[in-house]
This record gives sequence, structure tokens and C-alpha cells, in this order.
Amino acid sequence: MKSPKPIPSTIRNIAVVIPAHNEEGCIELTVKHLHLELTTNKVPHQIVVVDDGSTDSTWQILLGLAKDIPTLKPVKNMGPHGFGRAVICGLQSFDADAVTIMMADNSDDANDVVQYWHKLNEGYDCVFGSRFIKGGGVIDYPIHKLIMNRMANLFVKIMFNISYNDTTNAFKAYRKSVIDGCAPFISPHFNLTVEIPLKAMVRGFSWTVVPITWRNRRTGISKLKIQEMGSRYLFICLYIWLEKTLTRDYRVKPDEPRVTSAQAPQVIEPAKVESTESIESNN
Repeated sequence: MKSPKPIPSTIRNIAVVIPAHNEEGCIELTVKHLHLELTTNKVPHQIVVVDDGSTDSTWQILLGLAKDIPTLKPVKNMGPHGFGRAVICGLQSFDADAVTIMMADNSDDANDVVQYWHKLNEGYDCVFGSRFIKGGGVIDYPIHKLIMNRMANLFVKIMFNISYNDTTNAFKAYRKSVIDGCAPFISPHFNLTVEIPLKAMVRGFSWTVVPITWRNRRTGISKLKIQEMGSRYLFICLYIWLEKTLTRDYRVKPDEPRVTSAQAPQVIEPAKVESTESIESNN
């Protein structure tokens, strides 16, 4: 499965959606670093941080940051909670031509968002980062998670016949038309990280891959549980594979706009009927 050719078009701005659950130790650094990087590189942006039921001071920190960072939009996911649900909440809250999903623990390099911005402005619908191609890299990746990651991505590569080797990584960028065209999303947890890019590929949006770097978190606890690499990921892969194999209804045609979400129904006012009294008075 290969990407269609990109259609030359530019975007005006980009949003960054960051799900956060009990990230008081790193969320301030993540937001400040991201804002500085995007501002320095003159990238018009919005930062949407979704507090996913934190019990620490994450929300208070976000409110404080919003006073000094005008592009920051703190959002509360009132529940139910979960990584996927928090991201979906953010995808329903951003206001920009494109969006990047980024982790709250400062493991993703903010400069890579700038790289995504430039690639999207070449006309691509999606930009996928890979830590496992030339120019990419990982720092302090726990060996057991690395092994599981490589096995899971090999499975996805074979199942969908793609060359991309880092599908499970959440850090990717999409035009808003892709988010509209792939919704609704059904993954409540980390399996959302494969649902969005695989749907985008299957539905015919253009995509490209760039090298990115990743550093293991320095504070807090990882929210990804190894057992989630099993049934939840398998289910969503089978779900999208069946769509790819059995249907063509959702695929974007090369000659149509990259907006495939349903249009709002047209409201037709009922015809006005003169009352009997009005008719009689006229007679």
C-alpha cells in the first residue's frame, strides 16, 4: 500500500494536541519548550492540552501557563478517561488547518513539529515520524518495550503491506480533512495510535515519513501498559483490515476535495399555508 501523490496546497496554522494524566512533573516544560520552538520558527499554532482526570496539580499548572501563553488551550476530559478518549477530546477541540498529536512527557522533540509543518505545506495529508529510519533515533528506550514495539510494527507492516515501520508511535501530523474523513474513532486507549494512521492510509489520503527522535521520560510514570499491545491493538488492526479488504466507500478519490466528513443537512422551511380565515377575508 503506497501513498497517493500529494496535492500542492498550504495550511495556515497547526494545532498540537497533548493528552495529560498526572503530568505535574513535566507538563510545564513540555508546553513552554513547544511554544518557544514554534514561535521561534514562526509557525502559527495552537496548543491543546487535555487533562484526562488528573489527581495531581496538572490542571492548576495549565491554568497558570495559559495566562502567559496565549496559544495554550487547556481542556478537561470529564470522562470516561483513557489515552484514546483524551486524544479524541482534543481532536474535537482544536481550531486549525492541521493537528499533531504529541506526548506530555517531553519525550517527543518539539523541533519535529516544525518539520511536520513544512511537510504538510508541501501538500501531504499526513506526516508520519519514524524513530527507526536513517536520521531518527531513541534514547533510553526500555529493552522489553523496544522488542514489543518492533514485533508489533512488523506485524502491521506485513498485514497492511506497507513500508512504514513505526505505526504504533502517536507522534504524527494530519490535515484537519484527514481527521474529519477518518472519524468517528473508536479506540479508547493507546490503540488509537494505530487507528488514525491506518484509516488514513486505507482511505486514500497522501502520506510521507520523516525521521524523528524520542527520549524516555525523565519524570512521572508511563501510562502505556504492555498488555495493551495485545488484544486492543489486534482488534483495531483487524477492524481496519476488514474495511480495506471489503469496502471502498470511504476512499478519497484523486479528483475530489480532501474533505470527506458528512455535510450538515439542509434545513427546508415548510411552505406557508394561508389559514381558512385569511382566505375567507380575501373573498
